Amino acid sequence: MYRIVKKVALNPTVTLMDIEAPFVARKAKPGQFIILRVDEDGERIPLTVADFDREKGIVTIIFQIVGGTTERLNHKEEGEYIADFVGPLGKATNVEGKKKVAVVGGGVGCAIAYPVAKAFAENGTIVHSVIGFRTKDLVILEDEFKKASERLVMMTDDGSYGEKGVVTNALEMLIKEGNEYDEVVCIGPVIMMKFVCKLTKEYGIKTTVSMNPIMIDGTGMCGGCRLTVGGETKFACVDGPEFDGHLVDFDEAMKRGATYREFEAAEREKVCNLFKMEVE
Repeated sequence: MYRIVKKVALNPTVTLMDIEAPFVARKAKPGQFIILRVDEDGERIPLTVADFDREKGIVTIIFQIVGGTTERLNHKEEGEYIADFVGPLGKATNVEGKKKVAVVGGGVGCAIAYPVAKAFAENGTIVHSVIGFRTKDLVILEDEFKKASERLVMMTDDGSYGEKGVVTNALEMLIKEGNEYDEVVCIGPVIMMKFVCKLTKEYGIKTTVSMNPIMIDGTGMCGGCRLTVGGETKFACVDGPEFDGHLVDFDEAMKRGATYREFEAAEREKVCNLFKMEVE
């Protein structure tokens, strides 16, 4: 059992939790993920390691409430426990040998992008960050990105905060200003990563994306997280989750990612109704 030591609502649909998991905290690195179960009867879901404190034995996760499991997790409070917390899994981000990078995050994907930006900064790399959200109310981790970035550009679709527009607008602006990036790291909605990669390919900039497909066991055996990368089948849990964005088949990934969307919404509604009944 793993104790929840902190819970904070970052916005109406995104929650941060600090989990007491000393063995995971001891080995965790930016770019990796964990798989958890809320209770013994629950499903396994992957969540990225948003941060960690090796001395305190704490691992931070940030999740968006989209289905039944994340709804159940969000009903847990500080001092309560979750059943399983397995990790770290996947390959860590390679932060070595880069002089200047651009880290691009979109929506809840910023929870994955932040530890990457922080790791680059701690390694002496100049970090420019671009983070985008639909509206001001959904902004998360702004202060954390400011600390990790020499330059931060905020974007919102409706212009309610920062600059109006999408992250590709800001990234192209930075490139045209003469910034020469050794790498762009892009993490967010698949459609966003697709268009960032389309842009960076035009400028010949190496681009890494973090993929979060459907995942079950996290060890490469089930095949649920398969992707096509450079014409070959890869598994996000063991070969990734980071891949060369110019080689990823994003259209296939979007199609597979939408397979259970209606089911997830129905399960979330079912869990919400269950908790309402318990309260009444």
